[in-house]
Amino acid sequence: MALFRIKDSKTQSLSNSLEQQTRRQFSQEELFQFAPYDPDAGERGGYSDYSYWRSTLRAFRKNRVAMFFLCVILATLLFTFLEPLIPYDREPNTIYYVEQAEINLFTRKPVLDENGNPVMKVSRATDRAPGEEFWFGTNSIGQDLWSQIWAGTRNSLFIGFAVACVDALLGILMGVLWGYVRKLDFFFTELYNIFDNVPQTLIVIILSYVLRPGMGTMIFAMCITSWLATARFIRNQVVIIRDRDYNLASRCLGTSTWRIITKNLLPYLVSIITMRMALAIPAAINNEVFITYISLGVPLETPTLGNLVEAGRKVMGEAALRYQLFIPVVILATITISFYIIGNAFADAADPKNHVN
Repeated sequence: MALFRIKDSKTQSLSNSLEQQTRRQFSQEELFQFAPYDPDAGERGGYSDYSYWRSTLRAFRKNRVAMFFLCVILATLLFTFLEPLIPYDREPNTIYYVEQAEINLFTRKPVLDENGNPVMKVSRATDRAPGEEFWFGTNSIGQDLWSQIWAGTRNSLFIGFAVACVDALLGILMGVLWGYVRKLDFFFTELYNIFDNVPQTLIVIILSYVLRPGMGTMIFAMCITSWLATARFIRNQVVIIRDRDYNLASRCLGTSTWRIITKNLLPYLVSIITMRMALAIPAAINNEVFITYISLGVPLETPTLGNLVEAGRKVMGEAALRYQLFIPVVILATITISFYIIGNAFADAADPKNHVN
């Protein structure tokens, strides 16, 4: 009972204080005060210099690890396409010959002529270690690995970017229609179930047998099913936001479906789209490496990272020739890790929640 009495006394004291304040007679000046009229005050109060892309880039630049790998991948891309212009006159598919002393197979010593000079012969520059003449060495048939690796990187990047562009284009278009247009939900769901149950590797292998092996066949085979995962992911995100108030209001006002998609839905998916594209590039390159690794990919006369890894695998048992495997693997790992870190960092930076200082 004492607790209730304490609460009652406090309540009564507060009530008395409020009653005294309400009974007080306020003057006209205390009750009202006219504010000066300023027609520009409203505009000044509602102004904001916020820019989505400027805030995204500012948030991305704060990630030093992502900036480092961005510089690495930009330098790799730039050098890959500028490499044919440097003064290193070696063709990737040319077999080179060198003049060297003839070795006696039994004594393992140079063969000498009647004057005591070594007998010189011209032979293929096979399995030459990296040096001044061949910067990355040569392979088992005498081709220059420096030119082979950069030409292969260029071709693999072309495959990766081509597949990523088709993946983004079809994945975004089909995913948005799949998630927003309810009449198409059953059709796209059944289409997804059909293609998703067939492994992509199996499709690429079958097409490699049916069609002529080459970069075009590889890109076509990957593009057939690569967009399904992106479309499914985009569809799930669209379903979450399609019935929000602003979208319902837009439909009630007669806004076209295309305008709702481009103005209301896609801006919310920028971070997801950039991340999926960044991850699609190394995924396509890794698929090309695997398919070529099982000897069903691009022909040997077309240098790719897959062909170089497969050629290096065959000689990795010899310690002196392992450079033929390590160098292309390092290039492949650098590209994969760089795109992965850049894609995730840019996706985080594109989230408006991270734009608050």
